Amino acid sequence: MKKKAFLKSCFAATLLTLASSSVLASNGLIAIITPSHDNPFFKAGAEGADAKAKELGYDTLVASHDGDVNKQNQLIETAIARQAKAVILDNADADASIGSLERLKKAGIPAFLYDREINKTGIAVTQIVSNNFQGAQLAGEKFVELMGEGGEYVELVGPESDTNAQVRSEGFHDIVDNFPEFKMVARQSANWSQTEAFSRMESILQANPNIKGVFTGNDSMALGAEAALQAAGRKDVFIVGFDGLDYARDSILKGSNIKATVMQPAYAQAQRVAEQADLYIRTGSTGLPEKQLMDCVLIDSSNAKNLSNFALKK
Repeated sequence: MKKKAFLKSCFAATLLTLASSSVLASNGLIAIITPSHDNPFFKAGAEGADAKAKELGYDTLVASHDGDVNKQNQLIETAIARQAKAVILDNADADASIGSLERLKKAGIPAFLYDREINKTGIAVTQIVSNNFQGAQLAGEKFVELMGEGGEYVELVGPESDTNAQVRSEGFHDIVDNFPEFKMVARQSANWSQTEAFSRMESILQANPNIKGVFTGNDSMALGAEAALQAAGRKDVFIVGFDGLDYARDSILKGSNIKATVMQPAYAQAQRVAEQADLYIRTGSTGLPEKQLMDCVLIDSSNAKNLSNFALKK
């Protein structure tokens, strides 16, 4: 019994030593807060930030606010209570997120935003977003090519309060509005939702049977619109989306309604923001401006086969 007790004591001591060394080896906690991981884009971002933060020696707390500002506030309060070294955030609302980020700054915890901006500077250390205007211009150029000599078209947008939704629509129209032969017969919000896009597209199609093309502000809405078109037997209507989902890639490769999308480099963007968080924690500066842009890439039949998890394979 004495031998067993001795061995048990040694084993416990070893575990304690390993646990202690693990804590000592960590550079601290980084909280990573994003929208729902049910959306592959947000999941890719969370995975990118998580992988890079761990590679750089940090413990991570990965959570989703599900688009709910109140839940986001609670998660930020948790980060404050756990004395996180930094918070990486894909925020829930450009205006409503400001208050909680101000509390975070007051607590001495730096915030690093990606994918979505807030409507105020000086609170976050970094705001890295896709160049949505440039990406939407790429979508507009492809849309013009697919429309040919003209016709009627539809636009499905994200939430009207979402900065990205506004900028993508503006970039798209910056190109398409130069062609008076193209007539927009409907513009509706489907709130980034595949389900809502399906029902919106059904109703729009009934009222406007002559439409030739559809532009959607993200690929989830593109998939919903495509399902509605296929249910109506409308293989003749093309869709250009935005985000670069693998599902959209598959549709492009099959020759279905979705003919193009615009890839946001979600994984690389989130990894970059994690690298800047680490640099700031170690040195007190990133050496870069707060607002930074990453260009988007048009995905069509010429390069769709190389798209995987929001990155182009070489």
